[in-house]
Amino acid sequence: MGLFDAILGNAGEMSAEDATEELATILGPEEQIELAYKLIRDMIVLTDRRLILIDKQGVTGKKVEYRSVPYKSITMFTVESTGHFDLDAELKLWVSGQPSPIALEFNGKTNIYDMQGLLAAKIAGK
Repeated sequence: MGLFDAILGNAGEMSAEDATEELATILGPEEQIELAYKLIRDMIVLTDRRLILIDKQGVTGKKVEYRSVPYKSITMFTVESTGHFDLDAELKLWVSGQPSPIALEFNGKTNIYDMQGLLAAKIAGK
């Protein structure tokens, strides 16, 4: 992920190994990370059990909010791919009990179709 993408607020892919190492303290027993994305300090992680949104706060990033969303709570999602002039992809998630969707943006290098396929399998069944 380049500096330009970070300035624009677009997440880029990161390896599952790096994400597993960083999140070892919050993963459940035998929980496996399937996809992970990073935006400067924040992360978006899809495991075999849930979606985790990590928000590192403050100057030092010591305070961290972990938002865990079970796949069964996601009622709908949309994926918008990149275009000729719109260089970022977007994912919107509607979670039961929430009035508005969670909107996430990804850089053009991110394969949004991998995420869409995994979400479809987890939400709609395999």
